[in-house]
Order: sequence, then C-alpha cells, then structure tokens
Amino acid sequence: MTDVTIWHNTKCSKSRATLDILRERGHQPRIVHYLVDTPGADELRRILGMLGCEPRALIRTRESRYRELGLAHENDDEALIHAMIENPILIQRPIVICGDRVAIGRPPENVLAVLQ
Repeated sequence: MTDVTIWHNTKCSKSRATLDILRERGHQPRIVHYLVDTPGADELRRILGMLGCEPRALIRTRESRYRELGLAHENDDEALIHAMIENPILIQRPIVICGDRVAIGRPPENVLAVLQ
C-alpha cells in the first residue's frame, strides 16, 4: 500500500471528513498539522507541480487574511507562495498526497482519485 500523507487541520470539517475517508479505506496516513508544521517553498512548488496549477489555486481566497494582505491583486507566484508560508491558514485544506499524486479534499471525495 502506498504511503499517504494528509495536510490536516483538526478544526476543519472537510479535513476531518477526508481523514475519515482515508481511514475507512484502510489507510493510516501520515498527518501533517500544516498550521504548525508549515511546508516550505520547495514543498509548495512540488505540490503545485503535481496538481498542475498556479499558486492562487492553492489559496483560500475567502480567508480574511487573504483580504488583509491584499493578495487579490498579487500576480507574482513567488509572493503568493511566500504568503502561504507566512500565513498557512491560507493553504487549501485538506491536501492528500499518495505517491506521485495529490488532491485537495474539497469535497472530501476528491481524494478517492489519488488512492487508486
């Protein structure tokens, strides 16, 4: 069975539901509490590459911190990555990594595609 990692926020219902899905399917994922153990720039770039998306797709644009930082008008990818590192609450959650595949668990069932 391939190792599974979840970037998890215990306060998030989507994150908890995703963790439940993983466990129901027999996975004992490595749990990364990303608000405390924040990924670095290289890790964020790796995840973005695996997702095939730009940094903004990984940002929670409805967070008040997003508005406070004025990120809606930021077009520099490195600045957005730096904002996620400095403010991990901005990172979409949960993120599940399984081998060379990754999914954002919104909705939680999205992660099923990476488990196969």
